[in-house]
Amino acid sequence: MSTTTTPVPGQASTPPPAGPGGAPAVAPRVLRQRRRRPGLIALSVALIAAGGLSGALLFTASGQRTAVLVVARDVPVGAAVTDADLAPASLALDPAVKAVPVAKKAGVVGQRAAVALKAGSLLSPGQVTAESLIKAGEQLVGVALKPSQLPASRVAPGQKVLIVSTPDPAQGAGGGKPAEGAGAAPKTQSATVVAVGQPAPATGVVVVDVALPAADGPTLAARVATGAVALILAPQEVS
Repeated sequence: MSTTTTPVPGQASTPPPAGPGGAPAVAPRVLRQRRRRPGLIALSVALIAAGGLSGALLFTASGQRTAVLVVARDVPVGAAVTDADLAPASLALDPAVKAVPVAKKAGVVGQRAAVALKAGSLLSPGQVTAESLIKAGEQLVGVALKPSQLPASRVAPGQKVLIVSTPDPAQGAGGGKPAEGAGAAPKTQSATVVAVGQPAPATGVVVVDVALPAADGPTLAARVATGAVALILAPQEVS
């Protein structure tokens, strides 16, 4: 005969059996197995493959670089381009950009800058020319000038200038007849700067080569010999 035990009201129920170390035993949790979705896995693989292919194509496109010439230092307009004025660079260029390949550097050296070349800029074929600033029917005259006979602004090849006759202090002090009457406008001659020399270490005198009509060349040379001249910048033509 079986015996049924009825719990007495107010009496605590029997605790669950203790596990190892006296801690209450915990019922094991049932882990649900995750369902694999083959379609989602295939889509992920396809996206990764597409991203890798796009990156490879972009790398290949950006890797197509061209060896071209860039300007290493400033070159004023009209100045001859030297080997030190140019440097090689490897750039990825758009087909519409016109550049000078490194292989043609020898043909560029010795030509003149058709425009002012700035350091760090890409050299294009139209920025250099083989033509000289001395045109047919002109002469080249060297004008030696002290710092006080030049403007503070840098004089560069290609600039239009005026060579101005200045009063001769010796004639004024000696009471001789002045070359030009009082109040008369000084004589001037228009010219184009072809080259600018380096200042002399002791005196700072700079020789500026200018081109002007052949008929005016001897007259200017005679005036320059007296030292009574000054150079001023003429209004520059806007291209």
